Order: sequence, then structure tokens, then C-alpha cells
Amino acid sequence: MPKTELIAAIHPELTAIRRDLHRHPELMYDVHRTAGVVAQKLTEWGVDEVVAGIGKTGVVGVIKGRNQGSGKVIAMRADMDALPIHEETNLEHRSTVPGKMHACGHDGHTAMLLGAAKYLAETRDFDGTAVVIFQPAEEGGAGAKAMIDDGLMTRFGIQEVYGMHNKPGLPIGQFDVRKGPTMAAADRIHIKIEGKGGHAAAPHRVNDPIVAACQLVTALQTISSRNADPLDSIVVSVTAINAGEAFNVIPQTVELKGSVRTLTPQMRELAEKRIKEVTAGIMGAFGMSFVCDYLHGYPVTFNHAEQAEFAVSTIEAAFGAGKVDTSVPPTMGSEDFSYMLEERPGAFINIGNGDSAGLHHPAYEFNDEVIPVGVTYWANLVETAMPAKA
Repeated sequence: MPKTELIAAIHPELTAIRRDLHRHPELMYDVHRTAGVVAQKLTEWGVDEVVAGIGKTGVVGVIKGRNQGSGKVIAMRADMDALPIHEETNLEHRSTVPGKMHACGHDGHTAMLLGAAKYLAETRDFDGTAVVIFQPAEEGGAGAKAMIDDGLMTRFGIQEVYGMHNKPGLPIGQFDVRKGPTMAAADRIHIKIEGKGGHAAAPHRVNDPIVAACQLVTALQTISSRNADPLDSIVVSVTAINAGEAFNVIPQTVELKGSVRTLTPQMRELAEKRIKEVTAGIMGAFGMSFVCDYLHGYPVTFNHAEQAEFAVSTIEAAFGAGKVDTSVPPTMGSEDFSYMLEERPGAFINIGNGDSAGLHHPAYEFNDEVIPVGVTYWANLVETAMPAKA
């Protein structure tokens, strides 16, 4: 049976799996049910090796090609976790768990990679080894790093690694890929300021930390406007200011929290350096004591040129010219697949989800018509990277 027909034949089963996962969303590392479904299906479909508990609750499947897996090892990754959002849809398969939903399409990512595993285990029309990675805790828990720290790359001999994410607004059957930085590093700042509190009617007898904090918020914006090259991207956003509770009391302390996004290691280093310097300068000028913590989060998601080009050629071969946009600009969102790309060459691509609500929106829904498109991409990636010898 031709590939298209084989994948079309398993589409209803994969849709049912996807909708089951959607009904039962799980957060962070607490994806025991989801991981159980994944491991059960991989075993049922004849995947050669199924290992659970990698990076706490991650699952890895190993599929050997016609030559019993000798040669190249290509890995593909899907994330499994949901978000702490209350779903606002009327779908028959909507979330059954209050306050949790698959608002980023990880249920769809899991279903597409499961489909690829079923197809590859059934056909084995390749030489080498295909590794399927089902990862927990992408949404802020650095599940990719946990799996790497648990020996993911070395234990399974992974040589290249690929990831894929759905993209609302991009038509179904369309993709976008870029070489180099594709998503930003995401760091956090946490600044505690202490002055001298007192009565609001006597500001001359206190040392007002709110005034100092406001000056600091403004000064931090000069990092992007006056320290960074205008052609480089950097975002410094103060997103929380906590101080005081009464209208007639100047508080003793102020707490600031914020997010920093950068696209290169050099800009990331500059941001940390200048945030600490600016904070120290402003606090010194106002006579405040302070603690400034700069907390590193996910690194830059950096697509390796050779693997990004290979992903593009795979898409064009499978779907035709004009189906992939390589001029797409980077985004300032972040993704923990970046840790895997620091360990091995690879590429992270976007696949169109059609006209849907945006990611992390309570009305978001993964489009099940994307499933065969994603399965086809994964299957072609393996068969093209590791073609079976006649």
C-alpha cells in the first residue's frame, strides 16, 4: 500500500488517541497517564525497544530499520504536557479536568509522532535507527534537559534530533523553517529593593523604594534602546511590581519581577551584565539596599544550517515546492527543545494548524487534519535521511 494510503488508514485511530489525550490533560512532569498511553501504543505496534521513566516521566521508543539498526541514528521529539488553563470550548472531547487543557497542541504533537512510530515500525523502509522521544514538562519545567541529564543522547546513540510545533494561522499543509536562531532564550529577573517606610504625609522622613523602583523600570528599557545593537533583538519586560497595601503608608520594600528575551549568547550576556549594573547604579543613587537575581531559563533555539536545509528539502519532496517558508523571522517565545539542539545538530520546524485560536488561548484546538501531514513529514524525514539499500 502506498505511503499516503497507509497514513490515511491510521488517521482515525490517531485522531481518537489525540482526543483521548485532550480529554485528560496533565501538567509538567505529572504526565503518568499520557506516558502510559504512549508506552502502551509503542509496545502494541511492535516498536523494538520502549523505555519509560527517562527524565522522570519521558518515554523513548527505538525502531530499527531493515539493516537491524546499524548506521545512522535520527531522533524525533514530541512534548506531552498541557497547561494550567480552563478550557472554553464546547467540543465533545473537551478537557474533563477543571483548570487544565491542551492549549498548545502537545496532544497533537504526541499523536503525530505516535503515528510516525506506527508507520515506521510497520514498514521499516529505512536503514539505521529511528528514535521517538516523548517529553514531559516543556511548559516551564525543562523536561528536555531532564531527559538529557538522564542520558537520553548517549544511551540511545542519537546523532541528530528534530522537533516540530503546530502554528495557528499558518495554513494546513504549510510549514516554516529558518536557519540559526529561531526562538529566544527566556530568562527571569527578580529584584528586591529595601528603603525606609513610613507615613505618606512625611516622605522627607522615609526613603521611598517605590520611587526608586519606578526609576529602575524606566532605566532598564535603555538596555534595548541604548546598549544593544539596533539590529539585534532583545526584550526586557518588568511584569510584576509588588509594594505596600495601604493608601497612606510608604512601604519598606518593593519587589520586581520580569522577563528577558534574547536571540544570541552575546546579547544574553549583555542583558545580564547591564541589568545588574543599572540596578546597582539606580539603587546607589537612591540609597537603597537591594538583591538582583538574574535566573537563566531556556536557551536560544538554534537550528543547525545543514539539518534545517535537510528539513526544507524533505518538506518540498513530500508536499511540493512553495509549501515551506524559509524567510520567517525568529520569535521571542521560547522552547526547551533548545537544550536538545545544544547537544546534537538538528532543526525545529513549524507546521500549519490552520485558522485556529492562538497558542495558550482557552479556545485553542489542535486541528486533527494536521495529523497525517505531520506523520508524513516524520516518515519522510527518516526514510530520506537513512534510505534503505536495495
